[in-house]
Amino acid sequence: MGRQNKIKRYRLTVTNDESHEKVYSFLVTRVGFLVAVILCLCSLVGGIYALVVFTPLRHTVPGYPDANFRRQAIQNAIKIDSLETAMTRWQMYSENLSRVLAGEQTLVLDSIVKDNSARYLQRENEQYLKTRDSLLRAKVNKEEAYGVSSGVQRHLPIEGVHFFTPLKGVISNGYDMASHPAVDITAPKNSVIKSVLDGSVVAAGWSDEYGYTITIQHEGDILTTYKHNSKLLKKQGDKVSAGTPIAQVGNTGSLTTGAHLHFELWYKGEAIDPTKYISF
Repeated sequence: MGRQNKIKRYRLTVTNDESHEKVYSFLVTRVGFLVAVILCLCSLVGGIYALVVFTPLRHTVPGYPDANFRRQAIQNAIKIDSLETAMTRWQMYSENLSRVLAGEQTLVLDSIVKDNSARYLQRENEQYLKTRDSLLRAKVNKEEAYGVSSGVQRHLPIEGVHFFTPLKGVISNGYDMASHPAVDITAPKNSVIKSVLDGSVVAAGWSDEYGYTITIQHEGDILTTYKHNSKLLKKQGDKVSAGTPIAQVGNTGSLTTGAHLHFELWYKGEAIDPTKYISF
């Protein structure tokens, strides 16, 4: 009897206001009420967290690194690298100009390399150089696995290159140097995508943003990338010829809204408009 007096129970009753008929009634203690409140709060917090994390609402959170932010970061890194190269050239130009005005011998890149090589050979012993030479040969042999051709290469300007059409379809999103350095070609799902030139597959795999992606290195500093594929038909290191099937059209990755091919054409390290050289 003493224990029952310690545990206080409360009854929550729901009645009809007009007939005063009891609709629902249950007993509850203070501990049970606190547990119910905590469970409700946890469910509410979990629902809000899931809504923010697994829906586009996460892009509204300040500081969230979305796809545009990452793309801008990559573009800024490329611009910084280009500026550093340009500054180095201007420094050499300024130094040579000062030497010309002073009547001194100008700097020649080949002579600088030879002088540095001569000083290096004097410092290093023969056995160490042989070891470095063996490591260098092994590295070169490994990199040659991704070479375009082992024979004599012709370096034609891109205007003289004949490209094979990778996919016949409708261009749904055109080229823009700043926001979209590529073209999107809409076609039925699982349509065959073909290589535009002879080359070697330097990358083939999965990306969360671009799905199944394959990149091919061609002669003349030409690089092509094919994204959002449903399936890859070639793997890294494979040799391909112009017109060879390399993938199938898909809708993979987070940055896509339908079955299409995201095609990028790179020449000498810069993304260029593919429609100027290829008929889709």
